Amino acid sequence: MQAEKAKTRHIADTMTFDVTIPVLNEAETLDRQVRILHQFLKKNFPASGQWRIVIADNGSTDDTPRIAESLSREFSEIMLLRVPEKGVGLALKTSWAGSHADIVGYMDLDLATDLQHFIQAYNALATEGFDLVYGTRLHKKSRVIGRTLKREITSRVFNCILKYYLGTRFSDGMCGFKWLRREYVQPLMEGGANSNGWFFSTELLSVAEWKDLKMCELPVKWTDDTSSSRVDIRRLAMQYLKSMRVLKGRKPQV
Repeated sequence: MQAEKAKTRHIADTMTFDVTIPVLNEAETLDRQVRILHQFLKKNFPASGQWRIVIADNGSTDDTPRIAESLSREFSEIMLLRVPEKGVGLALKTSWAGSHADIVGYMDLDLATDLQHFIQAYNALATEGFDLVYGTRLHKKSRVIGRTLKREITSRVFNCILKYYLGTRFSDGMCGFKWLRREYVQPLMEGGANSNGWFFSTELLSVAEWKDLKMCELPVKWTDDTSSSRVDIRRLAMQYLKSMRVLKGRKPQV
């Protein structure tokens, strides 16, 4: 048992990672949520210099940048990245392009995915040989709390269309909890994952499948925060359908 613990510590000391959190006008909750995440990572990954939290601000007009800057001055593991244009995909691409970590990934500021799953995701990449890990709310072992029927139906319909239209196998392309070895970021972008918007998350999985990366599907406990959601489902659905058509044009011919 001691030898196994020593092995785990050695791996944790050598595998670095960046956690990117895209934000836009999140002044109300930013400080509290980032402190929760920082405390969790500090406790479970105590090695100095092993990880960073990157707050990728997408052009906020409230106090978000000021709060993020304050957090970065207080904690050496937190940094603010200013991305002047809006778009989750753009924020992630910008953050990951400037990263030197072994592992990169992202989660939503609301921390909807239970943080304990982060340890599972890290182990899958650091010790189990996976190239990419994605959370899924649609697995039979997943536990989803507080999600409205409308959002649940929308998610399932979207993923069914995605499977039918693109022939993908992954169960949940929209879950905001994805991690991968940084060495694959550029090949995935060159293979078609280059949207500046929310669809970038789905593109990552689609292109990873086309490239036969070793993917780990992680059933998660997900607590939906509908009170803070500003997503226009109808508008987002139309954007996704358009993006699917574009992505299909990039799919390699077999």
